[in-house]
Amino acid sequence: MFQGPATLTLDAKGRFAIPAVHREALARTGEEELTITAHPDGCLLLYPRSVWQQVQEKLMRSTIPDAQRLKRILNGNARNDMVDSAGRLLVAPELRKYARLEKKIVMAGMGNRFELWDEAAWERQNDLNVHAPSLMPSGLEELLQ
Repeated sequence: MFQGPATLTLDAKGRFAIPAVHREALARTGEEELTITAHPDGCLLLYPRSVWQQVQEKLMRSTIPDAQRLKRILNGNARNDMVDSAGRLLVAPELRKYARLEKKIVMAGMGNRFELWDEAAWERQNDLNVHAPSLMPSGLEELLQ
């Protein structure tokens, strides 16, 4: 399970170094290949390849309303890549543009995947969550205690 945020820097080629704690967690899964794709909220999703394959299968079978839109965004933007020997991952220019990633980014562990956000967008998202407590569904607070 991946958790917690890390503020990182994109280099001139669009690469970022995966924090050691997350590299170790990925290594424990035995995953060498990662899938990075777009998310409708404007961030990027980063999955271990085997987890992405499960998500992709469910997505492609889905008949929920707007499934075609989700397929286009998630599957249409998905790219597989390997972490290089220095522990860095390249974010393709198209995906950097989609998520408006500049120099500073946040890699947030979200259980079975990571989200990649532009640092300012991450801060705005967190501000929205803090200032809109009504977003928490009834009963969810019990799970947090």
